[in-house]
Amino acid sequence: MVRKKAMLRIVTSNFLGKTPLWYKRTILGFLVLNPVVFFGVSHFATGWLLLLEFIFTLALALQCYPIPAGGLLALQAVVMGITSPQSIYNEVVANLPTLLLLIFMVAGIYYIKDILFLLFTKLFISVRKKYLVSFLFCVISAGTASFLDALTLLAVLIAVCFNFFAIYHRVASTYPVDPKSQTHQEFDELRGFLRNLIMHSAVGTALGGTLTLVGEPQNLMIGTKMGWSFVEFFKHCGVIAIPVALVGFITCPLLEIFRAPGFGYQMPEPIRELIVADYNAKARELAGPGMYKYILQGIVGILLILALGFHVAEVGLIGLAVIVLLSAFTGMTKEHDFSEAFTNAMPFVSLITIFFAILAVVHDQHLLTPVITWVLTFRGQTQLLVLYGVNGLISMMSDSVFVASIFIAEAEKAFNRNAFDTDWYQKIAVVINMGTNIPSVGTPNGTAGFLFLLTSPLAPLLHLSYMEMVKLMLPYFIVLSATGAVMVYFFL
Repeated sequence: MVRKKAMLRIVTSNFLGKTPLWYKRTILGFLVLNPVVFFGVSHFATGWLLLLEFIFTLALALQCYPIPAGGLLALQAVVMGITSPQSIYNEVVANLPTLLLLIFMVAGIYYIKDILFLLFTKLFISVRKKYLVSFLFCVISAGTASFLDALTLLAVLIAVCFNFFAIYHRVASTYPVDPKSQTHQEFDELRGFLRNLIMHSAVGTALGGTLTLVGEPQNLMIGTKMGWSFVEFFKHCGVIAIPVALVGFITCPLLEIFRAPGFGYQMPEPIRELIVADYNAKARELAGPGMYKYILQGIVGILLILALGFHVAEVGLIGLAVIVLLSAFTGMTKEHDFSEAFTNAMPFVSLITIFFAILAVVHDQHLLTPVITWVLTFRGQTQLLVLYGVNGLISMMSDSVFVASIFIAEAEKAFNRNAFDTDWYQKIAVVINMGTNIPSVGTPNGTAGFLFLLTSPLAPLLHLSYMEMVKLMLPYFIVLSATGAVMVYFFL
């Protein structure tokens, strides 16, 4: 009896490690509740319940990285039979470009981080006004994300912010820990400043992603299905995307000027001086033996931009090419020379694969079918507005690309049944695309880029939790979504 109790204590203490007891009990409650709903209510209800439970694990990513808890939910879904290993595999295959990107491009960015840090730091120290720095990072992110992948760009920005954080941390860690000390207060101010900067930049990637055919995966998917060229996509979607982007750019500095909740943090002057000193030290390497490293990274960086801009290959394969070139010409020949570069990305690769398992449940249980049927009962501009809102709401809970693929497939079936003409079909395609692009910024799981940021090593350092991201995104979400809705109803 004593041995059984001891074993139970061991199992209890090891289950989800050092996470709070209430979190462990909640996950166990989910695992008990799901079979009850499965056998007592319906497979459909269980599917929606699993989706909401998985979002819960994402929301508390700082308490427990979602792989163990979310993975248990995904495994239970397979055991209960509401999805299958084959369905999960199909989701993985359909999203293979995203996985390749995460595995190789994020690692590739690691090898050119020195030159990227110099460029972004130069921009940072050249502009002292917080609202101007935020505006510039937002606009540059938008312009870049219009042609390059948002995940790649966020990987760069995360690396830059991580370097800013590390510079001060190296100095601050030598001082005793005292919450009331000036050093500790400066640390908190730095965290807030970097939280603001990375979120403005993340919004920029979302704004830029709406503007072009290659800006987001759903843009290319829908544009290809509709037969739109690069210019035709801009012509159809620009009526919504351009006003939304302009309003987003205006909102960015206003949030800092008026110190909206969560914004308004300033870079403490002592920390700025440390960053400037570090930048000057690295810049001096350009005149010495270190010049070779920066020149090589600069050349490879230019090749990377050209390859991404002309889409010569899948983004992940381009990232692998970056790793090959830089390792070959910088003397990296040992296995440990490569392991650190892949450390940051691989946990997220595992997490997003589990996410695909949850999406397989959504697909197999046809969770969106009743919603789509309901939306198509509306007529005229009301149908477009409801479609926009529903796409946005579901994208905030699920994956925006997945939602877009489901809705455009159902719209195509309705068009083939002569439910509406070609002109209306094109308007529906625009609304589905914009609906999954714009309101999805309301939650971190709305887009892969935001989810990547939430689960990155930078997030816990900056105290960037799920709810903190939601709070910071709230003014953007309200303004951008409302602007998109007005354009859909009155001008599309």
